Amino acid sequence: MRPATGATAGVPVDEPAQPDRIRRSSDAIRFGVSCAGLAVVMLLVSIAQQTTHGLQTDIAQGTAHAPRLLLSLATLASSFGVLTVPIAFAIERLFRKDGMRVAIALLAAVIAFGITVGLDDWVTSAAPGGVLDSLIWGGTRTAPVHTDIAPVIAFVTAVGMAGRTRWQAVTWTLIGLAALTGLTASYASVAALAATYLLGRAIGHGTLYAVGTPNPRPTGTTVVNTLERLGLCPRRAARLDDPGDAGADRRYGVVLDRADPECRTPGERRPGRWDLEVRVLDRDQQTAGLLYRMWRTLRLSRTTTGRALRPLRRSLELESLMAYAVDAAGARTPRLVGTSEVGTEAALLAYEHVPGRRLGDVPDDEVTDTLLGDVWRQFRRLQEGRLAHRRLEEDAILVGDDGRAYLTDMRSGEIAAGDLALRLDLAQLLTTVALRAGPERAVRTAASALGEDALPAAVPLLQRVALSRATRTALRRDRELLTRIREQIVALKPETEAAPVRLERFRPRTIFSIVGLSVAGYIVLPQIASLDFAHLLSTATWHWVLIALAASAATYLAAAYMLLGFVPERLPVGRTVLVQVAASFVQLVAPAAVGGVAINTRFLQRSGIRSGLAVASVGASQLVGLVVHVLLLALFGFLTGSTHNATKDLAPSRTIMIVVLALGLVAGAALTIPRVRRFAASRVRSMFSGVVPRLVDVLQSPRKLATGLGGTVGLTAAYVLCLDASIRAFGGSLHWTAVVVVFLTANAVGSAVPTPGGLGAVEGALTLALTISGLTAEAATSAVLLYRLLTLWLPVLPGWAAFAYLQRKDAI
Repeated sequence: MRPATGATAGVPVDEPAQPDRIRRSSDAIRFGVSCAGLAVVMLLVSIAQQTTHGLQTDIAQGTAHAPRLLLSLATLASSFGVLTVPIAFAIERLFRKDGMRVAIALLAAVIAFGITVGLDDWVTSAAPGGVLDSLIWGGTRTAPVHTDIAPVIAFVTAVGMAGRTRWQAVTWTLIGLAALTGLTASYASVAALAATYLLGRAIGHGTLYAVGTPNPRPTGTTVVNTLERLGLCPRRAARLDDPGDAGADRRYGVVLDRADPECRTPGERRPGRWDLEVRVLDRDQQTAGLLYRMWRTLRLSRTTTGRALRPLRRSLELESLMAYAVDAAGARTPRLVGTSEVGTEAALLAYEHVPGRRLGDVPDDEVTDTLLGDVWRQFRRLQEGRLAHRRLEEDAILVGDDGRAYLTDMRSGEIAAGDLALRLDLAQLLTTVALRAGPERAVRTAASALGEDALPAAVPLLQRVALSRATRTALRRDRELLTRIREQIVALKPETEAAPVRLERFRPRTIFSIVGLSVAGYIVLPQIASLDFAHLLSTATWHWVLIALAASAATYLAAAYMLLGFVPERLPVGRTVLVQVAASFVQLVAPAAVGGVAINTRFLQRSGIRSGLAVASVGASQLVGLVVHVLLLALFGFLTGSTHNATKDLAPSRTIMIVVLALGLVAGAALTIPRVRRFAASRVRSMFSGVVPRLVDVLQSPRKLATGLGGTVGLTAAYVLCLDASIRAFGGSLHWTAVVVVFLTANAVGSAVPTPGGLGAVEGALTLALTISGLTAEAATSAVLLYRLLTLWLPVLPGWAAFAYLQRKDAI
């Protein structure tokens, strides 16, 4: 076999010059993680001082029994080695002409030294006590961070020892010995050492990201040399990908010297420009998009996503295994010729080059049913081999110049895949083909290749969250595409179960709920803690409490009539009221504006009303309720500002006008954003497409219209009466128009905030509004607590009983 040296010296490689330094996303991520860890240490030492002090005492007592000679040797070794070993590594790097990396590491060490000296000499004396006292446990002889270790840690972090395990082991062992001797001599605390380590790491990674690390990526010439060692004889090579695309892997086209008998020449030469297509995996690129992948991994079930981060070697092995497995399964794919690591910072995979275009680049008139059928046949072979591709986007489907389909991009694949992963692939490819050729052709060609019985398995997984990032972006242009794909499959197989599979561990609104509850606790709990409940119970006017309780019960009757008025079909009144009681239980696990809608829709469907009409009826009642809400808020806001006995601060007509104008300006500014405008238009269009015809049906029956409007107004009146009675139960008094405005405002806030039952938002809004209206803080808080007890918490147990009963009766 021909040696690498000399053989490739004259091989031309057409590629742009690589930058001398790059900014790696991994450095920014590690800098953020180190800063977060430092903040956690500060928090722990401030709230758990006794624990940190006890840990320090235990360590001191444990090391007191160690042989003094051993401790002395450890101290001596660490004192000399903690500086000597990094210096030796720096010299070794200089001999290897890696001086830029050493210079950056020295800069990080200087920055760390300056910061630690500043903390030790200036900050401690300027701000003694608190967290600093916890960090420097042991008296004035200690320091919050240690100048002898932090610069070394920053230097080692910035100089980079990846792939040099012996240097890493020796260096971190000596740093650990230095920390241990500090603990045994009681001039360092555990908290201070943790802070020192995290500070050094943060400075090292921060310096690397700010200055940029020397580019470790191998050049095209190095890639060509590696191909030579694989027994291939490159004659010419060129960069194929766009160098400006920072997130893409490097790809090279390579022409082989087929005339040399000593060289391996895989396959027959295809009628194309290149013999090989080489994909290079750069180590620094492995963290590209890491935060997004981590978010997907946390949010979705484990079987839905792959690993968020893989080592370079693991990525190489996985893609190689998938390439061989796909070829063995009989699916058409470019053949993998060879793999190899390229130094310590990259690896390559060499594929036979297949001349052709990606599916997204093929003109519409060439995307024939024959081509799509061939795509589905290759996919069927993947399914039969239990192979999950996980990235079946347009770029993963290559249409060769011979007109045949090839599956590529196996980096995220999985062998011996489970049923869910295979069904997710089916849903992904259905969406990809539908984006290119329409849902009708996608389903028809899939059915011809896979069989009609295979398609219903994808219906529950046709949800945006189950698809790839690029596909979700493409779906913004056609938000109804997934619905149309489902409809095509259901038309083909009417017995298909269309209920979506739960893929998410949690939804983003769960985070908003937690934040909302935290804010509510911060606002409401201090007020509750300051209340004297014994005094409140003794001073409450109980007949007003009973009136508030009756008004709360009346809300369920009003809500039932509100729904009945917008359903032309006949429904039992008693069961409809029971559904509203059950909704009081559901709203504790769903946002206020969602729980009631869901259970009412389900009730109408179980009552024999078709799904579309059920959704339209509930939507009509919600739409009329919204219009009535806005009209009442404007009317009573005006009356409040015009009434002499009303509050002068809550909602005078001038303030109402200012608020309305401000909201109008915000809405107008938001609508100038195309994405917001499209979202609003799609929501309004979907609402009126079904709601308006339903309203027309209701308008033809004056009795139904009166029932619906009466229930809507009665619901507001019952809640207002409950709030007013709660205020009077504790000796407060407000003009009734002010109470109406307070309720309408707080109810709007509670519906907008995605917390269960508007929890936190309603309490905060009501307390603030009542206080502004003139009530004392004690009376306002007491009234709000009673109101929420009667309307939110007290109905939970009856609501649960009603929910269970209706489920047993198959009514919801």
